[in-house]
Amino acid sequence: MWWFNSILGGQDYRRYVEHLRRRHPECAIPTEREYWRQRHAEADRNPANRCC
Repeated sequence: MWWFNSILGGQDYRRYVEHLRRRHPECAIPTEREYWRQRHAEADRNPANRCC
């Protein structure tokens, strides 16, 4: 089932947190809920990045 989780973006938040800690330690880390809310809002603002 790890591959299914990977396809749906299940590891994206973890990778984002790691990126923030490594590259931007001064930035506040959003909760997972905030992360997904921001990500979906960005997708709605930028529909050209979607496949459909």
